[in-house]
Amino acid sequence: MLRISQSADLERQLLRRSVMALSAGRDTCDGCHRTPLQGERVHQYEGGRVLCELCRGERREQPVGSRVVHGGEHGNTVRITDQRPERTERDRRAARRRAVRAA
Repeated sequence: MLRISQSADLERQLLRRSVMALSAGRDTCDGCHRTPLQGERVHQYEGGRVLCELCRGERREQPVGSRVVHGGEHGNTVRITDQRPERTERDRRAARRRAVRAA
């Protein structure tokens, strides 16, 4: 059985580990060290430096590239596409005849 102090230490270790795992996958601004919000644009400079929109004004040089920050679910969604064969004019006429007969 764990004592109270051991339990509290274990909780702190687990919390610290989960926070570190979450922060490892995030982009951070190299200027202000904050995590940019979803939809915010970040700018990439030579040397791999990434700056948020707020810190961009501090640099006179133009960024090499920029991109929009996406959420964690980006790339994990499914796009449904219609894969049925396209209807020909002959198919449309046959469908109209069936509809007229049914009416």
